[in-house]
Amino acid sequence: MLRTLDIENIAVIEKASVDFLPGLNVLTGETGAGKSIVIDSINAILGERTSKELVRHGCDSAYVSACFEDIPESVSKKIAEIGYELDDNALLISRKISTNGKSVCKINGKSATVSMLKEIGSLLVNIHGQHDSQALLNPDYQYQYIDMMFSDNSIFQDYKASFRDLITVRRKLKALTMSESDKDKELELLDYQIKELEDAEIKIGEREELNKRRALISAAEAITNALNLSLQTINGDDENNGVQSSINTCFNTLLQFEQAKEISETFADINDKLEFAKDKIDALLLELNFNPVELEQIEERLDLLFRLSSKYGSDESEMLDFLERAKQKRNSIVYSDIELEKLNAQYDEYFDKTVRLADELSALRKKVASDFEKQVKAELEFLDMPKLQFKVDFQKGNLSSNGFDKIEFLISTNPGEPPKPLVKIASGGELSRIMLAIKNILSYNDTIGTLIFDEIDVGVSGRASQKIGLKLKAVSKNTQVICVTHSAQIASNANEHFLIEKDITGDKTYTKVAPLDFEARKRELARIMGGLEITETLLKSAEELLLAD
Repeated sequence: MLRTLDIENIAVIEKASVDFLPGLNVLTGETGAGKSIVIDSINAILGERTSKELVRHGCDSAYVSACFEDIPESVSKKIAEIGYELDDNALLISRKISTNGKSVCKINGKSATVSMLKEIGSLLVNIHGQHDSQALLNPDYQYQYIDMMFSDNSIFQDYKASFRDLITVRRKLKALTMSESDKDKELELLDYQIKELEDAEIKIGEREELNKRRALISAAEAITNALNLSLQTINGDDENNGVQSSINTCFNTLLQFEQAKEISETFADINDKLEFAKDKIDALLLELNFNPVELEQIEERLDLLFRLSSKYGSDESEMLDFLERAKQKRNSIVYSDIELEKLNAQYDEYFDKTVRLADELSALRKKVASDFEKQVKAELEFLDMPKLQFKVDFQKGNLSSNGFDKIEFLISTNPGEPPKPLVKIASGGELSRIMLAIKNILSYNDTIGTLIFDEIDVGVSGRASQKIGLKLKAVSKNTQVICVTHSAQIASNANEHFLIEKDITGDKTYTKVAPLDFEARKRELARIMGGLEITETLLKSAEELLLAD
């Protein structure tokens, strides 16, 4: 459950800390006081999209953190799979929002992404607001409420796996299925590409070696002249002694003197190095002894490789990969009849399996839906809608990732009238109560520790509000409930009541969130019931509401 919420510089809230309790927590306050800001703050740490406009005016950043405690083992395992460990079965999620639009998210002090916050947040909190009511009206999503009632999801998981296999085979079949003329054209192109690449006899690293050889040949004349000059300097000619001759003279002259032995050895070493240099020069001169046609051949080969690379890949490796793929593709077309026969057999097998699982899934849904209808009717009867009929309608559609069931919720608000789609006849107040009934039913099968209802009392008043309050109280026995409300009847059922107040000091606006004691709750309920003037009669009525429990 959500234990503590800390808010700094979020809109008109400069700083607030809210300690929620197990059970039913309500937040009330005048319109515009900042109730929605608390919900926005919770949404922020749940990974929902935020805006830099959320940052309080004059501040560089805003900060919100939430501490969750008593996390169920099943949820803690999923959190561990995502990569985070609980600290004494508690989880601290924080998010810093900057005016530059960037967010810094952390989970138990470790850096996280917004998507991680969203994934973990979905395991911890469920927020019901106007958006959820609209989702309830959409028949494309109504099957999800039935599926949430499953005690065992294995049939649904088996169906989805089989459907994925079916789609994979269908895609392969589609790729292989082509007309004979298209097949001939494709084979003609592949044969040309394969022949062109095989005739080229491409070798990996060939272009690099050719470029090196071309550069060497281009510079061969200058290098040859330099090498010959070096040899002449070492060996000498008819007119001049070479360096090596002079070195030998020095060596032989100094060798007879013991005192100059070290120097003579130095000259001997120089002579050895000169011999080494001569060997290298001779070898390089032999290498530079090229055929004049070679440069032309190199240019032609490089030009061929360039043209091939423009069609088949940037380097030799990519071109050879292209060749291999072309061969495989050619084989798949040549032997497509065999492959088609194999894939058609697989498709029939997967189709039969998927249809069988879809039938099993549909049967399970219908069984669950029958119980779901009874539970919703019972909940709605308690919520002052005793004559409303609720039905889950099943129609058969095409196979999809969710089965072939087209599920739609139907209601009849007046006896004798046939049920019609929820989207066509449900009012705002009826929709809120239907949603609360469904949430209450699902809460027994759900591991989410906190349910948040944002103004569930819209379109509802009087006795119905009191019933909604009692139902929220009942839900809160299994799951922590946080409710933003304008209804005194709902607020009177709270285990903890928070007042959100706006205060203007100087030219700045501040919002405070504070828990109320019994007397303060009386005044707040009286304000909600009576408006600006709080009379003794209103205070008495408020006290009766609080003591009615």
